[in-house]
Amino acid sequence: MKILVCNVGSTSLKYRLFDLTSGEETLSEGRMERVGTQAGAWSHKNAGQEAVKQTLPIPDYATGIRLMQEALLVKTLDSMESLDCVAFKVVHAQGVTGVQLLDESVLSAMAAFKTVAPSHNPPYIAAIRQFQQALPNTPMIGSFETGFHATMPPKAYLYSVPISLYKEHAIRRYGFHGASHEYVTTRTSELMGRTDIKLISCHLGGSGSLCAVVNGKSLDTNLGFSLQCGIMHNNRCGDIDPYIPIYLMKDFGYSLAQIETMLNKESGLLGMSGVSNDLRDVELAAETGNEDAQNAVDSYCYQIQKQIGSYAAAMGGVDAISFAGGIGENSALVRRKALEGLEFMGVSLDIAKNETAKPDCELTGEGSRARIFAIATNEEIVVARKAKAYLASRTQA
Repeated sequence: MKILVCNVGSTSLKYRLFDLTSGEETLSEGRMERVGTQAGAWSHKNAGQEAVKQTLPIPDYATGIRLMQEALLVKTLDSMESLDCVAFKVVHAQGVTGVQLLDESVLSAMAAFKTVAPSHNPPYIAAIRQFQQALPNTPMIGSFETGFHATMPPKAYLYSVPISLYKEHAIRRYGFHGASHEYVTTRTSELMGRTDIKLISCHLGGSGSLCAVVNGKSLDTNLGFSLQCGIMHNNRCGDIDPYIPIYLMKDFGYSLAQIETMLNKESGLLGMSGVSNDLRDVELAAETGNEDAQNAVDSYCYQIQKQIGSYAAAMGGVDAISFAGGIGENSALVRRKALEGLEFMGVSLDIAKNETAKPDCELTGEGSRARIFAIATNEEIVVARKAKAYLASRTQA
């Protein structure tokens, strides 16, 4: 069974072709950046070969899809029709979650939440429609990021606003990064040799979230109705006082459009540091004495630290803390600062191991009651597995 998994960003397209016939083999994978420009960057790799990198115009997703198809047909596919499905790590939809066939009703539900997920839903819908045109006879399957968090109890997902907003408009905490948190949960359990664990999964990247997981199920997570809350992100503000926008609009004449742009594109690490939305650049600036950059790094780590403490309280303890995502897996500084001062709850990091961490390694310090891991998350394989199970269920039905 051959499944092509696509991960669409506002200006990017990641893809991975799996053969799940008798195992979980990656046949090809690639990444396109700066989609929508004449200076796109594309990296493509077939199994057993070095990646081929190119700089070329990728003015739209249709061009990116065409380039991807041409590359896949050179070595790994006889024809695009040999695909069993194209699977997507979709984000959010009104009244829809879990694994779904991406038909018109589901795409309409995604469109209904374009205001809630403005950086994700519009480009995903556009890309899915272009895939449908290119492969009209191939099933398009979506695995929604909210699905993993469907086990949260009402005390975790309800907001303290009039209950009518939940009952009439489904305004509640949904949670995201479900594929990553699910993979981290499974992989941490494998490394520990047990499934009955209280885990804090820290998916930290350009967008980040933490999740409290008990015995494999999501108990709570800090992303909510939208992806705008929680810890700060690269461009997005995360949790702020909700009256800040009201104050700026009423007293200083900010427009709704200005507020939306500021909170969604000009805040987070970029806004606090004034340097960059990339933590690596912000860390470098902090090392050279940039006070704003230092405050941004400190605040980011402090927010993660507070969330870890609150989830340990919510679960009545913690057996493991796992860091994943581009920042969580690669930033020794963030892991160290996020765990500083948590010795009182039995968390101790091995500083030497932390500085030389490799994917899927343990960083637990001497005497720590909670085990600590750096995990190379694999969202694509989670989506592929779910798509395979969905196709099997359709066949059986």
